[in-house]
Amino acid sequence: MKDDTRSRDDAASRGSSAIPIADAAAARLVPGSEVYAALDLGTNNCRLLIACPTEDGFRVVDSFSRIVRLGEGISATGCISEAAIERAIAALAVCRDKIRSRKARRLRLIATEACRAAANADGFRDRVAAETGIRLEVIDRETEAALAVIGCSPLLDPTGRGAILFDIGGGSTELVRIERDPSLRDATPRIKAWMSIPLGVVTLAEHFGGRDVTAQSYAAMTAEVARHVEAFAAEHSRDLTDMHLLGTSGTVTTLAGVHLNLHRYDRRRVDGVWMNDAEITATIARLLRMSYQERAANHCISVERADLVLAGCAILDAIRHAFPLPRLRVADRGLREGMLVEMMREDGALAGR
Repeated sequence: MKDDTRSRDDAASRGSSAIPIADAAAARLVPGSEVYAALDLGTNNCRLLIACPTEDGFRVVDSFSRIVRLGEGISATGCISEAAIERAIAALAVCRDKIRSRKARRLRLIATEACRAAANADGFRDRVAAETGIRLEVIDRETEAALAVIGCSPLLDPTGRGAILFDIGGGSTELVRIERDPSLRDATPRIKAWMSIPLGVVTLAEHFGGRDVTAQSYAAMTAEVARHVEAFAAEHSRDLTDMHLLGTSGTVTTLAGVHLNLHRYDRRRVDGVWMNDAEITATIARLLRMSYQERAANHCISVERADLVLAGCAILDAIRHAFPLPRLRVADRGLREGMLVEMMREDGALAGR
C-alpha cells in the first residue's frame, strides 16, 4: 500500500530479502527449488512478490505494486464499481505476465476485505479468472492477521517479549498481540490475541473526507476507530513491559519516509526503522499542517495517497492511545512475505525458520 502507479518498491525490492540475510545479492539459491509467487489484492493495492528460497531465507526476484482502489465506493453502494474492476484487472494482467515470465509454479493469490464485503465479489472473481487466468482466494480476517505475523515477525525486537502488530488496510485493520519467550533463542512468536475492525484508509476517508482534513474531522476519525478498538484494548493492553508497536501498512511506511525527509521513497531505509512516540507525534502534526496539494507533491505520499494518509494516521493514533508503547518499528513487508514463508516452510525450503 505504499506505491504510485508504477510500484515504488519494484526497483527497491529486487535483490532484497524478506527474511534478513547477510548479503541478499550473494545469497545462494537452494538447488532445484521452485519459484514462488505471492499476490495480495487488497481494498487499495494490488501487490505481487516473486522469490526463490536461499540457504538463509529467500531472495526476491521480481515485484509489482499498483494502487487500484478496488474498494472505492463499496461502503456506499455495496458493490465493486466497473472502474475499479477495470483497474484491478489491468494490474492483475501485469502480475500474470510476471508470474509467467519468472516461471513461478508455486502460487498463492489472495484477495481481502473488498472481496469479503462486496455483493458482486463472486462475479468479479469469475471475470478476473476469465480475463487473466488468475483465480483469487478470498481469505478471512484471521488468516490475514496470521499471515501478517509470519511476514513481519523477523522485525520483532530480539531482546523484547513481543509486540502489538497492526496492519492498516484499505477496508479493514487487524491488530495482533504477539509474544515469545525471550529466554529461548529464536523462540517462535505466538499469537496471544487478535482482532479485525471494518475500517481502513479507504472506508474512513470516504466517510469523513480525506482530501481536506480539519482538526475536528481528524478527531472524529480517531474517535470512530477508538470505539472499535476499545474492547480489545481493555482486555489486552495490560502488562506491556518489554513490548513495542510493529506496524505494516502504507500509512506507517509513508510516515517513516516523511520523518526521514526522503526525497524519494526508499524501502531499504524504511523497512525496520524505529520511531519513538515523539517522532510519530511530530510527523503526524506535520502532515496535518499540509494542504492536500502539499501532500500530493510529497514524493513519499504522492497524489495516489494524498487523500488517504491522514485517515491512516487517525487509525494509528487510535491504536497508539489504546496501546501506549514508546516505540514503533516500521515494516515494509506483510502478507506477501507471510505467504512466501508459509509456502516455503510447507515445502521444507525454510527448515527451522
